[in-house]
Amino acid sequence: MLSQLIKDSLEKSVSHVFTALGAGGAEQVTIVLEQPANPDFGDYSSNIAMQLAKVLRKAPMAIAELITTELRQSESLGRLFHKIDIAAPGFINLYIDWREWAGRRFELPTSAGEKVIIEHTSVNPNKSMHIGHLRNSCIGDALVRILRRTGHNVEVHNYVDDLGNQLADTVVGLLNVPLAGEHVRFGDYCWDIYAGVNKEYALHPETVHKRTEILHALEEGNGNTAWLGKLVAERIVKEHVEEMKGFGIRYDLLVWESSILKEGFWASAFALLEQTEVFVQEKEGKLAGCWILKQPAVDEEGADSEEHHKDKVLVRSNGILTYTAKDIAYHLWKFGLLDKDFAYSEFNAGLWTTGLTGEQLPFGGADRVVNVIDYRQEYPQAMVKQALEVLGYKKQAEKLHHVSYGVVSLSPASAAELGIDTTEGKTSYAMSGRQGIGIKVTELVQLMEHTIEATRSDKNGLSSRLIATAAIRYYLLRFNLGTEIIFDFKQATEISGNTGVYLMYTYARAGSVLCKAVVPVNVEQADALPEFPPSLEKAELALLRHLSTWQDTLYSASVLLTPNSICNYAHTLASLFNNFYSACPILKGEAASVSFRLWLTYKFQETLRDVLDVLGLPKPERM
Repeated sequence: MLSQLIKDSLEKSVSHVFTALGAGGAEQVTIVLEQPANPDFGDYSSNIAMQLAKVLRKAPMAIAELITTELRQSESLGRLFHKIDIAAPGFINLYIDWREWAGRRFELPTSAGEKVIIEHTSVNPNKSMHIGHLRNSCIGDALVRILRRTGHNVEVHNYVDDLGNQLADTVVGLLNVPLAGEHVRFGDYCWDIYAGVNKEYALHPETVHKRTEILHALEEGNGNTAWLGKLVAERIVKEHVEEMKGFGIRYDLLVWESSILKEGFWASAFALLEQTEVFVQEKEGKLAGCWILKQPAVDEEGADSEEHHKDKVLVRSNGILTYTAKDIAYHLWKFGLLDKDFAYSEFNAGLWTTGLTGEQLPFGGADRVVNVIDYRQEYPQAMVKQALEVLGYKKQAEKLHHVSYGVVSLSPASAAELGIDTTEGKTSYAMSGRQGIGIKVTELVQLMEHTIEATRSDKNGLSSRLIATAAIRYYLLRFNLGTEIIFDFKQATEISGNTGVYLMYTYARAGSVLCKAVVPVNVEQADALPEFPPSLEKAELALLRHLSTWQDTLYSASVLLTPNSICNYAHTLASLFNNFYSACPILKGEAASVSFRLWLTYKFQETLRDVLDVLGLPKPERM
């Protein structure tokens, strides 16, 4: 990785300067490196000399001179820089020799084979998926690709809550709410059933007890009701899994909540928690009979965050476990901290599922766990982390990461199109499964596919459906994670600007240029590199500089778990290439110029291919 090589060389140079001056504390110095927007100030720049002025009691310019003298003698840098200079009041500016850079191989930092479990999607198996669920899946799958690309051993879980209120409500509806109409898929039928039963609850509140009865039956796991719940959940999960395949999203393991209960995972977790002072059964008050995880007392400063300090119920007084209780047991297993394991059988080709019978396979036992769950689950996720800590598993608690994201709501125009009353004039309208309000994934794909099919002139490249799924995927990835996406039909079906279609079109454009080249381009061998011009055009230099930061962007995204930063990089990369394409004739001119620009085009396409793989987008030869 280029920036890491430069930082390492700077650290060694600083260390040598400290030694020469008889000073101590070089190991505590943090190197800050940046890429100036204006290339006149270097391809990379550091203000380290100014940071050390007080420590070394010398003028920054003098310190910078000492450091650059050491840098010029660095064996690892070699001829990587054609110029290193100093600018007042003490900046060290580094100018890359781009042909030297092009001939080198830079490696990503090693992950040492760290095993990471990523849990994503985890949709209640009670109805079809909507676009809010799809954002979760796209973020999760992008993280899977990012971490695998950076050398991690990644295991992908989809947690199925087959003992929750939502499935119970759907079962209540199937047993009690008559429904007729045209439905192609079972999940769509259950979408309407789920909305119908919640209308019944609103009209007849006394019927809500049916949910509790069904929940008990599902947890007991025997009898007609339990089997009906199992059949409903399995059928809908199959539809979910198949639907996600259309977006290139796959899982290694389905973990069923019922398996956690039946295999005794919660019983083992309960036995561990019972030995702590914070897991107690309340004897009086409104929580009498409940098993709770005691929280620290609320101080005056924390009064505004009372929700995050309440006693968390893990087992209700009626004996029903909360979602968090089962999640704690699940995470103890994820980290290999329980003396129990599941049995595994194939759900379909390449996808395994937990159950009571099957094979013993090496699932679980993670070094790190990443959960992709929206921001509304921040508190339950914190409870899981607290449980690990109170049980003495602080290292594992530190390795548990909640990737939080904003929910997807509807724009006023989209809400009105779905028949929602928008007279209140809100800027956005929340989707609600209970009210049957939302955009199913299948509906969105069909809408996008028809829009693309109607507007494209060349239909010999990718299918309109594949373009549609790629465009939707990118749309849901490109926003900052914390941003609420206000979904708008019109905006989502645009095919220009910062879109997946723009990236794929640009990739195909580069391929078309290379196909027209008389002489094939080879970037695999250093001796096959063309001669670089003595002075680069602005568009050439801008593209080269951005290409050189790909590994840094990828590594940063793997550490910070931010797939949207890959989207930002990709859009800038495509824009810089299109600017280069317009400003610099690639196939015309002197032989040396054509050779260099073809190489740069090849290098661009090679990098964008890697980026598209990480984002899960196709790499089309033509659009």
